[in-house]
Amino acid sequence: MKKLFSSLIFSLFLIGSVFGQIETPVTWDLSLNRISDTEAEVVLKMEIEKGWHVYSAYLDSLASALPTEGFWNDSAAEFTIVGGLIEPEPHEDYDPNFDETLKWHEDEVEFRQKFIIHSSSDFSFQGEITFMACNDRMCLPPEYIDVDLLVKGAANPIKKEVSAIDYNDPDSGIDKEKDIDKSDSEKQGSTEEDRSLIMIFFLSFLGGFAALLTPCVFPMIPMTVSFFTKQSKTRSAGIRNAIIYGISIIVIYVLLGTLVVAIFGIDSLNALSTNVIFNLIFFLLLIVFGLSFLGMFEIMLPNSWANKVDAQADKGGIIGIVFMALALAIVSFSCTGPIVGSILFQSASHGGLAPIIGMLGFSTAIALPFALFAAFPGWMNSLPQSGGWLNSVKVFLGFLEIAFAFKFLSNADLVLQLHLLERETFLAIWIAVFGALTLYLFGKLKLPHDSPLPFISVPRLMLGLLVGTFTIYLIPGLWGAPVKLISGFPPSAKYSESPYGVGTRAHEEVELPEHAHFGEHDIITFDDYDYALEYARKVKKPLLIDFTGFACVNCRKMEQFVWSDPKVLNTLKNDVVLVSLFVDDKRKLPKDKQIMSQIKEGKKLKYIGQKWSEFQILKYEQNTQPLYVIVDAEEESMNQPTGYDPDIPLYVDWLKEGIDNYHKK
Repeated sequence: MKKLFSSLIFSLFLIGSVFGQIETPVTWDLSLNRISDTEAEVVLKMEIEKGWHVYSAYLDSLASALPTEGFWNDSAAEFTIVGGLIEPEPHEDYDPNFDETLKWHEDEVEFRQKFIIHSSSDFSFQGEITFMACNDRMCLPPEYIDVDLLVKGAANPIKKEVSAIDYNDPDSGIDKEKDIDKSDSEKQGSTEEDRSLIMIFFLSFLGGFAALLTPCVFPMIPMTVSFFTKQSKTRSAGIRNAIIYGISIIVIYVLLGTLVVAIFGIDSLNALSTNVIFNLIFFLLLIVFGLSFLGMFEIMLPNSWANKVDAQADKGGIIGIVFMALALAIVSFSCTGPIVGSILFQSASHGGLAPIIGMLGFSTAIALPFALFAAFPGWMNSLPQSGGWLNSVKVFLGFLEIAFAFKFLSNADLVLQLHLLERETFLAIWIAVFGALTLYLFGKLKLPHDSPLPFISVPRLMLGLLVGTFTIYLIPGLWGAPVKLISGFPPSAKYSESPYGVGTRAHEEVELPEHAHFGEHDIITFDDYDYALEYARKVKKPLLIDFTGFACVNCRKMEQFVWSDPKVLNTLKNDVVLVSLFVDDKRKLPKDKQIMSQIKEGKKLKYIGQKWSEFQILKYEQNTQPLYVIVDAEEESMNQPTGYDPDIPLYVDWLKEGIDNYHKK
């Protein structure tokens, strides 16, 4: 395999070498250095002509140049290799041959390879070292150095089964930085993941703040803080107990997030967002909770649970404080339950530690006031009195619950492609819900638990105007307006009764390639990888793979905010072949194309989405969407894959880099 790769490298630089004189810029000497009775090393000394260089043994995995490498007879019973090639610190600079920054050696360099001796008899140490020499204008074909050195046996050889590698030995040849460093794509993915977790924490914190203002939680603040300050012998003891109380609240909710991860598993959390049954269940739950918030009925956990917890709280001490926190979580469930459920669902769709981070953000917002007001009890005098305004907060959240419930119903409809809740229908529901909320805020609607409202406050008026403006903003969406403020929530413009808007002509008649269709923004799009790759080879353009999902919010945001940019749109229409692979496509594969999964043993891939999801995981070792990859005719990546990032200039640069690399080949 290695020689095949080397042959390819040779062909790339044939033009630079075959028509010139024979170049021999590198001379070398091979020797054996005995370190101890049981340890030795191969030493390769190179003399390199001025202006030439050979590459480091530890290039980035995606580097185009061929690194200096050693290949040894690992099956030999006489010796065991220790680590990789040892080399001095390489020079790092821009290499015009490959148009990238690489590490290399100039003038002279010494490579060493350590090994452990297991034989008491003399033996032959065999292998091969390959390297490639380049200057600023050209590269020579890879050169192979055959290694065949006589090694004298050890008086007290180390047994083969004993590991001879000391990973803590700085001279072991193990390049720890190389092993530890992530590739650029991994770093990019890590950065995006960090951003996502920060956003989840922030949004969950806001959710916790909203829950704090509900009738179930807000009145507990002065009651609880007063209890701690009055029951404690000193003010400092009261503050300490209130802080313990706040920490206990955080721990309880974080444990809930941890439980979600433990039950569903990190790898399966992402699949929840596209699971039809899960979306339908969550739609029904949000509708039920939303109606409860509006005052239709009240949802409460069994009183016996709260009574048992209260009994434990009365015992006092740290255990009693912990149970008081648990009592708060149970008693406030009717208000916090829907918010907690929404946070867990949204964070679960991100996978990994997101549910735990979500619960950390939510519980921090809940717990913070208890600790602060305990430390500064005078602040409680500035708190508004409990009253009808708390029910208004609850009703406001109820309208939001009902609105967001239809997002989950839309997810199920999109995945099944039933076209029951198309874009116009979704927007009509949201216009009705937020229109009713506007009337409520203006005092024109009364609900069961509302207090008499002789007038509306200025903040309520401002909020009503804001919601009313948002409602009016949604109305043109019924006739094809993009309504980018809610990008990702409603179905895309293609999933509608009138994809091109009412009274708007469709695109001009264009002859479509076989198996293609007009996708977002009328971009010619394939939905099958093999057909798309075949067409890309035919027209000699790079293939842009778009791993996406019908229920993927961030995918819709990228399409509406980023793809709509003139520079991006022009590139997508003219410079690449686009294939969109929906990982949540529930259409069944033909019987003859249903194959066994390479990831899950014994599981058959029955659906189109399963096929593309497994392809993404196996090929690119990622399972999140969106993921964009630019490949050439040989299916080699032209640059690092990228995910969700609404920064248009960065996306333009990424596209340009991939396309430029394609044309340089």
